[in-house]
Formats: sequence, C-alpha cells, structure tokens
Amino acid sequence: MSVDNSKDVDPEETAEWLESYEDLVKARGRDRARQILESLNDKAGVAASSGSSPLVTDYINTIPVSEEPEFAGNEEIERRYRSLIRWNAAVLVHRAQRSDIGVGGHISTYAGAATLYEVGLNHFFRGPDHPSGGDQVFFQGHASPGMYARAYLEGRLTEEDLNGFRQEKSKAPHGLSSYPHPRLMPDFWQFPTVSMGIGPMNAIYQAQFNRYLRNRGIKDTSDQHVWAFLGDGEMDEPESRGLLQLAANDGLDNLTFVINCNLQRLDGPVRGNGKIVQELEAFFRGAGWDVIKVLWGREWDPLFAGDTTGDLVRIMNETPDGDFQTYKGESGGYIRDNFFSKSTATKLMVKDMTDDQIWNMKRGGHDYAKVYAAYHAATVRNGRPTVVLAQTVKGYGLGHNFEARNATHQMKKLKQDDLKTFRDLMHIPVTDEQIESDAYDVPYYHPGADSEEIQYMLERRRKLGGWVPERRNSPKQVALPDTKLYAVAKKGSGKQMAATTMAFVRLLRDLMRDKGFGERVVPIIPDEARTFGMDSFFPSAMIYNPKGQNYTAVDRELFLAYKESTHGQLLHTGINEAGSMAAFTAAGTSYATHGEPMIPVYVFYSMFGFQRTGDAMWAAMDQMTRGFIIGATAGRTTLTGEGLQHADGHSPLLASTNPAMKIYDPAYGYEIAHIVEAGLEQMYGADSTDRNWMYYVTVYNEPISQPAEPEDVDVEGILKGIHKVSSGGDSGPKVQLLGSGVSLPWVQEAAMILGSEWGVSADVWSVTSWVELRRDGLAAEKHNFLHPDEQPQVPYVTRRFADAQGPVIASTDYMSAVPDQIRQFLPNRFATLGADDHGFSDTRAAARRYFHIDVHSIVVRALQELAATGDVPSSAPKEAAEKYRLLDVTAGTTGNAGGES
Repeated sequence: MSVDNSKDVDPEETAEWLESYEDLVKARGRDRARQILESLNDKAGVAASSGSSPLVTDYINTIPVSEEPEFAGNEEIERRYRSLIRWNAAVLVHRAQRSDIGVGGHISTYAGAATLYEVGLNHFFRGPDHPSGGDQVFFQGHASPGMYARAYLEGRLTEEDLNGFRQEKSKAPHGLSSYPHPRLMPDFWQFPTVSMGIGPMNAIYQAQFNRYLRNRGIKDTSDQHVWAFLGDGEMDEPESRGLLQLAANDGLDNLTFVINCNLQRLDGPVRGNGKIVQELEAFFRGAGWDVIKVLWGREWDPLFAGDTTGDLVRIMNETPDGDFQTYKGESGGYIRDNFFSKSTATKLMVKDMTDDQIWNMKRGGHDYAKVYAAYHAATVRNGRPTVVLAQTVKGYGLGHNFEARNATHQMKKLKQDDLKTFRDLMHIPVTDEQIESDAYDVPYYHPGADSEEIQYMLERRRKLGGWVPERRNSPKQVALPDTKLYAVAKKGSGKQMAATTMAFVRLLRDLMRDKGFGERVVPIIPDEARTFGMDSFFPSAMIYNPKGQNYTAVDRELFLAYKESTHGQLLHTGINEAGSMAAFTAAGTSYATHGEPMIPVYVFYSMFGFQRTGDAMWAAMDQMTRGFIIGATAGRTTLTGEGLQHADGHSPLLASTNPAMKIYDPAYGYEIAHIVEAGLEQMYGADSTDRNWMYYVTVYNEPISQPAEPEDVDVEGILKGIHKVSSGGDSGPKVQLLGSGVSLPWVQEAAMILGSEWGVSADVWSVTSWVELRRDGLAAEKHNFLHPDEQPQVPYVTRRFADAQGPVIASTDYMSAVPDQIRQFLPNRFATLGADDHGFSDTRAAARRYFHIDVHSIVVRALQELAATGDVPSSAPKEAAEKYRLLDVTAGTTGNAGGES
C-alpha cells in the first residue's frame, strides 16, 4: 500500500502498521480487516480523527458475499422480460427520430439503469393498494422510456401510446410526455424529476412529510418508503446535496437514494481524474447517512476472494473514473493490458480467462443479486437514511458505439448493425428483414399476456400492491370554514394601524383554530416567524420536530416561548427557501400521494421567493401542488432599511411566468379575506372543477389604517383583479387613479390633493391583480382571434373602464412593467409610475420620492396627462412640480417611518 510520508513524524512505525494490516488481510481476509479498521476508528472517536478526511472505504462492494440475502425471485424470468423492456424502450426512442418527427429522447440512461429499476419494481416498490399505503418513487427523468416500455408489457399502454412519445398534442390522446410530468400524465406519473437537483430535494421533504402526517395523527405512514433515483452527475447540483442533513437529523430511515453511478455527465466523465463514488460516500457519511456501494458483479467475487496481496483492491482504489469509463469503451484485451497488468498478482488472476470473459465481468449495478442485497439492507429501519451508490455503464447492452461513450447521452437512434447487436444480446425474436425493411419501423416485442414472463411480472406487482408509477386523485373531502370565520378580517383595524402581513397572520390563526379544518393547515416558515408576527403560533401550534424538544428553552418563561413538539403543526425549515418549497410541494400534493388534502401556507420574504426558488415552484406546478404562497415584506420601498437585496420590485412578474399561479397584490385585510376564501374554495371545495392552482399573495410590513369592508363591496372585482374604492364626483376634469398593495393609500391621498388643490375629480381603483387582469385580457384576444365569427369577448378591465373618463395613472411599489400589463386593454391615455431602479437603504419617504411613485408624483403625473389633453392649464405640471419639490428626495412625505423587517 502506498502512503504519503511527507508529513509523517515516524515513517518506520507507519510502515510497521501497514505491514501488520497486510498480514491481517492475508491471514483473515479483507472483510475481517475492514471490521478491525472500523473498530479502531470507533475507538479513536471524533477527537482522534479531527481534521482528517471523512471515512472512505475501499472501492469494493459494501455488503460482503457472506452477508448477501438469498434472491427472492426467479432471476432467469426477470432477466428475460427485463430484456424485452430494454428493447422496447430503445425502439420507442428510435422510432421517434423519423425524419418527419425528430423529437429526440434518451436511449442510454435506462439501458444502464434497467437492473436498478427492475429489482425495485419486482421486489421492493409497493403500489397504492399495498396495506402500507404504498411507496413513493422518484424516477430519474431521462429513464422515462423504460417506464413506458414496462407499462406496455403490463398492458397499461398500447403500441399506439409508445408511438406517441414526445408528441402529446399531435398524437393525443396517445401522446407520452418526454419526462415524468404529472400535470401532463396525471394518472401515471407522481413526481416530476428532470429538473436536476429538485428530485433529491423533494424526495427528502416527502419522506419528512410522511413522518409529519404520522406524528400528527392524520395518517399512518409508518411503513411507507420513499425512493429517489438520481444520477452521479446530478449530484453536483447544490440542491442535490444541500439538504442531506435534514434526512439525518430527522432520522428518515424511510428514505433511500439510489445514485446511478455510470461515472458520466452529459458531455463526459463526472470525475475523470478522481472517483465520484468515493467522493459521494464521504459526503453522505459525513451527513449522517448509511452508504451502500454496489460496484462489482458476482463475476468479480472469486477474484476478490483470491486477492491475498491486496493488489486488486489497491488498483481499484487508485484507478480514476476516466480510466474505468475507457475500459468499458474498449475491449477485454484492453482491460487485461491496462488494468490487470498493473501488478504481477492481478495479472496472474486472469491468466486463464479469455478476453470475452474479462469483458463480461459486470459492474455491480447490472447484477440482480448485488442490487437486491443493497435494497434489502436499505429498507431496514435503523434510524438513518440510506444511499445506494450503484456503479453502472451508460448505454449498457447497446453495443460498442453506445456503451460508455462520451456522446451516448445525445445519441437518440441506432444504426442497423447496432439494432442487430442489441437484438442478439437481448434475445429478441425480431428478424434481420424486419430491421432492414424500414429503419424507423423496427418492431416492439410483446410475448403475449399469457406468456410466462408477463404472468410472472403481473403477479409480482399484485403482491406488491399495484402499479408503480401510478398517480391517484381521490382525496378525502375537506369541510371548508364557514364564511363567518372571515368576519374579523373584514372589520378593519379601527383606530389602530396594521400591516397587511398582520392582517393575513390573524386570518391564518383563525383558520388554524377552525375545528375540522384547522388541523389540515400546514404553515411553512423559513426562520422568519418573528418578522412576520407568527411567533404567536409557537406555544399553541408548536414547531414540528420528530424528536420533540429535549432541551430547556432559554425563553421558556415568556408567553411566546419557542416550543418544539413531535406533533407540532408548524414546519420551521430554517434559513432554507429551497427546503421550504420542497416542504410546500410535499404538503400541497398530499391529496394525491396520500389521499389526505393538506393546505400548505408558505410565508417568506417576497424577494427570496420566485427569484431564488423559481425552478422549485415550477416543479410544484408540474406536480399540481395546491396551497398559498405568501410573499411577505413585499414591495421595493417598504423594507428600505434592509436595502437592495431585500427590495422586491418584480416578484409579481416572476410569478406570472408560472401558469399555475394566481397572483394577487391586495391593499386591505378584507381583500385578503375574499382572496383566501375563494382560493380555498377553488383548490379544495367540493364543487370545484379547476383545483390545480397555487395562490401567490403579496403582503407588506408597513402599517396602515385598515378600512372595514364596505357594504357594497365588489367581491367579483376583488377576485377578477380590480374594484373601485372611491369616486371623485362629476365636477372638474376627470382622472382615474390605480394603485395596488401598499401604494393604494398614496393614490387615495393623491386623489384628495388633486381635488382640493387643483380641482380635479379622481376615481380611485384598487388593483388586486395586474396579472389576472392581463390573463383575462389575453384570453379574450385569443378567443376573438380563433373565433372571428362569434361575438367578440371584451376583457374584464375594458368593461370596467367603459365609462371611465380621463387618463389612467397607475402607481405601484413595483417596477413599471407590473401595471403596464393592462395598458393594451384600456383606450384611455395611460401613464405608469413604477420603481424601476435598484433598491437601496433609506427612509420610505425618500425612496418613494427618488422613484417618483409617491403621493405628489402621482399628482404631478396626473396633471401632466390632463395638460396634454387641454383639461388643465399647460403650466400646471411645472407649477405643481416646483410646489412639491419633486426633484428633492428629502421633500418626500409618503408613508410611515420605518423600513426594518
């Protein structure tokens, strides 16, 4: 064994220890030597190993042959139909490359991972009819052709369906989505996974949420397991690794990661000069996970057993991934000359083996017995999550042009010779003539529903509880709160001032207290509960922790003491927006994964939502998540003390890119009450037919006087996106003033100044949703475009302004592009005042004057528009600008003091 002696204080003593280790290996074998080393490490403890690298075991299988359980199935039958699946999966992608289609696809991923999936599907992955309630399996996105090919043999998909791969509209209703997309195939896929890193993150929080449901007494999930299939290249994504500690801290032994270590990224090796498996082992062990390496197939077992010198293991440890990839891209002779010939002992090991025999020694991820042993060990409940690191070959079985090639991920079709080689290897009864007659009409193969293979496959699934993957949507019915619950939110704040954040939190508190409904509310907070005034929930609802609270809280004597509990309702995720979104997704899809509708309410700094975790929100959309996303401390000038990176001037625009998101920017508590009530009815109501929405609602930290709900409140307008809150009368020039969220009080003050100082009559409108108004307008335009013979549809906002006189001035605490979304639907002159620059730290009044979105800026802009139409003297705008010192940031008076979180 080699060792770096450059810092060794006693090389001779080190050499003696190494010699002793080698003697132990010769006398008792490597398994016993490993046990001794593990015992020594345990004895040394943390102090002795401080500063050293995390433990990494030899580059061999974790489970020794002597500890492998007996394989529970008929390996020969399973191998036969696994070959059929691999053939049909490849043909499915190949057929989609016909010149008039050419939609792409991935052949090599499933080819290399087939054993990893089939062992699970035949022996471990339990379906929804299993007494346990079934497992949740996150399939690797690029492997979807294999799942389709299996469903074809199971009778769930037809040949016509397979031919519709990636042609969802043109081949409807027989189209198949490219990757696992529950929204596109709502009866088939459960989890979207192709956005790299989102799958690992969501799987961890799915496992946590399963325990959350159990600990809160909502559903017994104690025997359900979460499996996540990932790529070794995917593990470079920060999301893939960044949340591992939660699984260890929560003791999620209901979670298994299976990482397909084919040593390749999309373009080349993952760690050409290093060893990704060893790196991942160290990382996961350091994070508190169990690690099971499945690196070598059974053909290697006699060689390891005869490795008395330790040379074979040493060479395994020293060989970089780039070379292991090259070995499978070459030949058995190449492996003999470049791997086994590195020592005399290893060269002698294979002297009686042919080159073909050397070539056919499998990687562990292709061996049923080795994978079965790993999965068996991974499902043992020991208080720790498990990762299986399975070494495979990308493109395995597809022939020399595919296996382990750098370009194999982008290769989407097989040449005739490749097809024939693959056919022969898989023993598929397809003739040369069938392959040669039409390059893109190569036949699928199904042995018949009564064949031994299909009957065995179906019986295995029956015993395991039904199909996987399968998504069911038959949740329990939720009894929504009576409308009386919203009365407090509609009363206003009286003589007090209250921010809309507080108005929302009070409403949330009432929802959580509602009998029969409140237990289903899942508040999710990323370490900002005190900022949002939600610390009042701590003593009563309590913070979920599966271990409870095993320490004496420093604030235990306080009324709002920090309280953790095994049955806590709050998911307090720490400074962790990504994890919060994963928790939101798990809770918001519980209606499908568990048949238990839960109502997640994720409250966060609005600046850290779509900007930071937009990809996770897109995945939530794809999984048809339901719930409320609350962008707190919203706006570019309300949190001015915090400065640039907290100044949200654009979240409604970012949110609008998500087609499953309804976006609201309410100004008052009563508006919030109607939006939340309507959102609950839409997402969870018994009569709703369009439930798959998430509601993004912005709330602010600036206290204002909250008015009571008017008797003639326009509920339809609130929900559609705009309603009139005051009229200026008929005397004098007319102007329409629009505001949203925190800007509405400025607009109302501007209306009063216009009337009292300039004789202008201003109507004031609260725009609760610029985005919803735009979507309505675009839908009307599209309908009119596609149905020219029908009565034209008129956008809602156009109808509301049919009789509105004068120019429109829209003011917002967001960038101008937010209100500009409705400009095309109004015939009036239209002017926007928006916060279109970087944020900064200052007072609210100064910031609003700097952006020219404040009260007096609204007044001057209204006069400017009226002067352009001759309704006021042309000198009025200049006179007003000078009067209000519009260019002086110190002259601003709009808003309250403050700007801290």
